[in-house]
Amino acid sequence: MEKFLLQADDLDVLIQIIGAEGHRLVGPVLRDGAIVYDDIHSARDLPRGWTDEQEKGQYRIKRRDDGAYFGYAAGPHSWKKFLQLPRREIWRAEKNTTGVRIVGVEEPVPSLAFIGVRSCELHAIAIQDRVFLGEHFSNDSYARRRKPLLVIAVNCTAAASTCFCTSMNTGPEVTLPTDLSMTEVIDGETHFFVIAAGSERGEQILRQLPVQPAEQQHIERVQQGIQAAKLQMQKGPRHFDSSDIKDLLYRNYESPAWEKVADRCLSCANCTMACPTCFCSTVEDTTDLSGDNAARWERWDSCFTGDFSYITGGAVRPDTRSRYRQWMTHKLATWHDQFGSSGCVGCGRCIAWCPVGIDLTEELQRIRELEKP
Repeated sequence: MEKFLLQADDLDVLIQIIGAEGHRLVGPVLRDGAIVYDDIHSARDLPRGWTDEQEKGQYRIKRRDDGAYFGYAAGPHSWKKFLQLPRREIWRAEKNTTGVRIVGVEEPVPSLAFIGVRSCELHAIAIQDRVFLGEHFSNDSYARRRKPLLVIAVNCTAAASTCFCTSMNTGPEVTLPTDLSMTEVIDGETHFFVIAAGSERGEQILRQLPVQPAEQQHIERVQQGIQAAKLQMQKGPRHFDSSDIKDLLYRNYESPAWEKVADRCLSCANCTMACPTCFCSTVEDTTDLSGDNAARWERWDSCFTGDFSYITGGAVRPDTRSRYRQWMTHKLATWHDQFGSSGCVGCGRCIAWCPVGIDLTEELQRIRELEKP
């Protein structure tokens, strides 16, 4: 892809072009002490000059010493909440003098555009595509939101301590198809983006931007930044070889490690809510006090909840040990059999947002160590 230079001061031009084309632009904003994804109307809405610090059970924002727009890592929630809605009405019923009438729900579907999507998150969206847009089963709500989606991805040039995308082969460089991809570079007083189009829609937007061809020195600065993020993770404590995880977990279904982690796990489901690929949901029926109106809703659920596996006679997974084992084994092993890839992209959200600081990478290492004779 041909690469171009976009000055940081012209970033708002990109945002206004996307808005003028009728898209609802969603990107990072600073709110309630966190960097979250919400509506963007101008470059002023972006968390310029802010970053985050993350560790086991810890998340804090702090000021950077520069004016980076995308100088942060994964926040408390992912893009999935805009594609797989946390709660949506499926149908409703109305009782009248002639009987009961089932009313279809016409869900408004905005033309979404995401800005600031990281490589691990692109992989997460691709995983959910396989789940919800499969050959035999498709989620209509997800499909209607996913089809018109415009994606502006951003390469990572720094990582949080909880990031391990290099172990899962999902980053930090954007390699999956996207409409536009950008890398932010700050070098002293120089602040610019190297941008490239990856689709016809991206090329149409790129032609409207005040850009110029990127020179070799700009491209080298991009590669240096990406390489720095990669080395940061590879030298960190959470880097591991993921090539044998599936077989490792299959061999250790009865490992004593599950008892150890169950002693700490609260079954709160924070990890599944924050995870960008967890897709479990349930349906619930509601009625009003008059009994004349009823509705069926779909909402997110989690394999950590006590009644998720409940069937006649009781729950299939009645304790925390079996629930954590189900989540981790599905995420890292049986997901391969079901969808052809791992269900983990290495974003580290499950580590940062676990209230008791359970670290998936440490649990894998514990299983490996306990397996040794």
